Amino acid sequence: MTDTTLVDADITMSSKRRSLSFPAWLVLICIVAFTVLLAAGAAIWKNAPPVPEVVRSQQQEIVFTKAEIQAGQETYLARGGQHVGSIWGHGSYLAPDWTADVLHRWGLATAGVLYNDNPDFSQADLEALPAPEKASLQALVSQEFKTNRYDSETHDLILTNAQTQGLKKVFQDYQKLLAHGSAIHSIPDGWFKDNTQIKNVTSFFTWTAWAAAANRPNAPFSYTANWPHDDLIGNQAPGQFIIWSIVSIIILIAGIGVFLFVYLTQEEADEVQPVPKHPAVRIPTPSQKVTSLFFGVAMTMFLVQIIMGMFTAHYAVEGEGFYGIPLINFLPYAASRTWHLQLAVFWIATCWLAAGLYFAPRFGGIEPNFQALGNTVLLGALALVVVGSMIGTWQAVTGVLDVKNSFLWGHQGYEYIELGRVWQLLLIGGMVFWLWLMYRAFKPALKKEKNPTGLSHFFLYSAITIPLFYSVGLAYTNRTPLSIAEYWRWWVVHLWVEGFFEVFATVVIAYLCSELGFLKKSSALRATYLTTILYLGSGVIGTLHHLYFSGTPSFIAAMGAVFSALEVVPLTLIGFEVLKTLKLSQEAEGFYRWPLRFFIATCFWNLVGAGVFGFLINPPIVLYYSQGLNTTPIHAHAALFGVYGCLALALMLFALREFVPEKAWNEQLLRFCFWMINGGLVGMLVLGLIPNGFYQLAVSINHGTWFARSAEVISSPWMKWTVWLRIPGDIIFAIGAIAMFVFTIRAIIAVFRFPVKPRQIELPAAVGAGSTES
Repeated sequence: MTDTTLVDADITMSSKRRSLSFPAWLVLICIVAFTVLLAAGAAIWKNAPPVPEVVRSQQQEIVFTKAEIQAGQETYLARGGQHVGSIWGHGSYLAPDWTADVLHRWGLATAGVLYNDNPDFSQADLEALPAPEKASLQALVSQEFKTNRYDSETHDLILTNAQTQGLKKVFQDYQKLLAHGSAIHSIPDGWFKDNTQIKNVTSFFTWTAWAAAANRPNAPFSYTANWPHDDLIGNQAPGQFIIWSIVSIIILIAGIGVFLFVYLTQEEADEVQPVPKHPAVRIPTPSQKVTSLFFGVAMTMFLVQIIMGMFTAHYAVEGEGFYGIPLINFLPYAASRTWHLQLAVFWIATCWLAAGLYFAPRFGGIEPNFQALGNTVLLGALALVVVGSMIGTWQAVTGVLDVKNSFLWGHQGYEYIELGRVWQLLLIGGMVFWLWLMYRAFKPALKKEKNPTGLSHFFLYSAITIPLFYSVGLAYTNRTPLSIAEYWRWWVVHLWVEGFFEVFATVVIAYLCSELGFLKKSSALRATYLTTILYLGSGVIGTLHHLYFSGTPSFIAAMGAVFSALEVVPLTLIGFEVLKTLKLSQEAEGFYRWPLRFFIATCFWNLVGAGVFGFLINPPIVLYYSQGLNTTPIHAHAALFGVYGCLALALMLFALREFVPEKAWNEQLLRFCFWMINGGLVGMLVLGLIPNGFYQLAVSINHGTWFARSAEVISSPWMKWTVWLRIPGDIIFAIGAIAMFVFTIRAIIAVFRFPVKPRQIELPAAVGAGSTES
C-alpha cells in the first residue's frame, strides 16, 4: 500500500471515528441560523418605519410627500451618501449625523415656538432658562415629538402647529448648508445646486428624524429604539438595553468556557507531525506565475488606499485642504473616503482570490490547459472593475453623473458597497469565473477524496460562498426602504467579509498546513469544522447587532447582542494548532517564518480588533451612545486591516514563499515590514483613534449624539490634537507598507526572470499528491 493510500485511510478512519458529527452539526447550524436571520428580515420588513404618502400641517398644508422623501434618498445616496455624514448612525463621522442634527434643530425650533412663538431658539437659550422652566419646556417638546400622529389608514402624517413652524426653520437652515457646504464638516460648496434636490434631501433627513422620535405603536420608544440620544426630544436608552447588555457578557463568558472544553476534549496527542527541515522551492506553473501579478496589483492598491486614508484623516483638521492645497476642489472628502474603503476591500479580496488560484493547482496536482490565460483575463477584468468603479464614484461625488447614472455607474451611496451596480455585476461575474478556474484545477483532489465532507470538498464549498454571498448586494436598490437596505447590506459586509471569506481563508490555511505536514489532515479537518461552526453559529444571527437602530423591532437588539457576543469565541483556534507545531519544529518555522508570523498577527488582531474593540461597541447600551462616533473606527481599523489585511498578507507570503527564488526572499526586509506595519497600527490606535473615540463617547453620554457630532466638538482642540497625534503611527505603518510593496515587486520580477531549481527532499507521509515537486 502506498504512502498516499495510507494517508487517505488514516483520514477516513479518523474522520469516521471523531469528525463525522461535525458536518452534520454544521449543516444543522446553518439551516437554523439562516432561518432565524431570514425570519428576522421578514419582521424588519413588516415593522419598518412607515413612509407617509403626505406630511401635512394641522391646517392640511402639504409640507412634503413620499415622492419627495424617496427622491431625497436617491439624491443623497447618489452624491456619496454614507460618506457625507450618516443616517441612523451609519456612515462617515466628520459631517453631522443628519438624523441627529435635523432632530435637534427641529426640537429647538419647536421649543422656541412653544416658548415665545419664535423658532429662532438656540441651545444657549434653552440652557439659560431656570431649571424648572427648562424641564417643563423639554416635557412639552417631548410630547410633541413622541406622540405618533401617523394614520395607518390614510397613510398621512399630521404635524402639530409648533412642529410645522419649527420645521420651516430647519428647511431654511438646510437650504444654506446643503447649497454652500461647511468647511468644518468638509462638505463642499455646491454639494447640491438644485433647490428641488435640496428640499428633497432635507425631506428625507426629516423623515429619518421623525422615525427616530415618534413612538412605535404600542411601544414606549421610537422606531429606532430612541436613538439618537437627545434629552430635549425625550430620547433615552430603553431599559431593556441594559438587560441585554448584561446577558451578552454572561453569554460571552459561558461561550468561552464551552469552547475551551470542546477544543481540549477534541485534542489528539499525535496530531502534530514532524516537518521537513527545509522544504524545497517549487517551480511555479504558468498560471501560478500569473497569480504573482495579482499580488503586485494588490500591493499597489494597498499603497493607494493608505494615501487616501491620509487625505481622509487630514480633512478632520483642515476641512477643505491638505496643507494649504485646496484638495476639496478636486478630491472631496466623500471621494477620498470612498476610495479608502473600496480599495481596502479590493486589495484584501485580491490577495485571497489570488491565493485560491495559486493553491488550486498546488492542491489538485495538475495545471489545466489555458489556466494561465484564464488567470490573465481575470486579472484584466479585476483591473477594469477597480479603475472603472473608482472613476465612477468620483464622478458621482463631484456631480458629473446624474442620480440615475450614479446608481448604475457611479456610487450606490452605502459603505463598503459603493461601486455602481454595473461594476458590481461585473465583479460578481469575475468571482464566478474565478470559481470556475479554481474548480478545474482542483478537480483531481476532489476525485481522489471519496468523502464529500473531507477537507478538499470543504475547500470547494467555502469557495462557492464567495460569489454567492457577495451577490446578496443585489437585493436592494437606491429606492429600497432604508431598514431593508441596511439589512441586506450587512449580509454582504458582515456575512461575506467577516463570515465566509474568513471561513475560506481558514480552510486554505488549514489545508496548506496539512499539506506541508504541520498538521495531520484529520486534525486540520476537525479544527476547520469546529472553527466554521463557531464562526457561522454565532456570526450569522450576530449580523443583527448592526441593526439595533435601523428601524427594526426591539427583539433584534436582544438577538444581536446575544449572538454577536459569541463571535468573540472562535478567535484563534487554527492559530493554536500552528503555534503548537512551531514549538516542536523551529527549523520548519524558519522557512515559513514570515507567512506564519503574519498569520499569528491575524490571531492577535482577531482578539484585540475583532474581539476587544468589537465587543466594545457590541452591547446595546454601549452602542446606543457610541453609534455613529469615532469609537467605530477603532474596531474598523484594528479588525479590517489587523485581521483581514494581515490574513491577506499571510496568504500572499505563503504562496510567494513556495516559488520565489531564495536570492529574492529577503528575510530582513520582511521582518522590517512586519514590525513597522503592526507597530504603526498600534500607534495609530493608541495615540489617535482610541483617545479621539472615547472623548466623543463621553460627550455623547453627557450631552447627546447631536452634540458629539456637532461642529463645536468636531473642531475642538482635543479632536484635532488626536488627529495630529496619530500621524507617527500612520507614517510608520506607511513605511512598512512601502517596504512590503518593494519586497513583492522584487519577488515578482525574480519569479519571471530567474527559473528556480528545486531541491529534492524526502516528503513526510502526511503530504498528499498535490505536494510533490513540479
